[in-house]
Amino acid sequence: MEFDRFTGKTLDEALAAACNAKNAAVEELTYTVVEEKSGFLGLGRTVTIEAWAPSDILVFLHDYIQTYFDNAEMEGTVEVKLDDDDFYRIQVDTNCNAVLIGRQGRTLQDFNRLVRAAASAVFKKHIRLMIDINGYKEERYEKVTRMAIRIARDVRRTKVDAVLDPMPADERKAVHNALSTMDGISTKSEGEGLGRRLHILYTPEKTAQ
Repeated sequence: MEFDRFTGKTLDEALAAACNAKNAAVEELTYTVVEEKSGFLGLGRTVTIEAWAPSDILVFLHDYIQTYFDNAEMEGTVEVKLDDDDFYRIQVDTNCNAVLIGRQGRTLQDFNRLVRAAASAVFKKHIRLMIDINGYKEERYEKVTRMAIRIARDVRRTKVDAVLDPMPADERKAVHNALSTMDGISTKSEGEGLGRRLHILYTPEKTAQ
């Protein structure tokens, strides 16, 4: 992917041109100076930069996923939104949800990793994102949190800790959040990669704030 280039007599002028074109504040830009010309006797000096803004990531994510659907001859529409915490949420509407989600959501997890790796490589920074297919993720969060709450109540009653099956980071976070307000219960994650598990711990001294 080629980034847009902007030229000015000074770096500030080049940045101003980029901000104007991308409707972004200078603090939102990531840029690289690609060329500086000093001119003759200081006259005709120019600075050229390559720059991108969050709006470019939005476009990249949309086009990357839409191209995937087009190449696979699948029907699907893509909507990408940026949260205030620099997190990209991608909603996909498709009639091929079973194929894209896979058993226990594993195909969707792989698709998330693929898109995240592609975006991070292009923009040379870690891009945080989550792809949801036809609302599957929201339904999944509700399911795992209900299960975790039920298990946490058993832990509190029996005073015996429990370990959940491995789950992706976003689902572990949903469980962490759901159990954070329970008296006598705390959580921690252990393990590496796909084998990372959530532990539900009996913690009698804990009182929810």
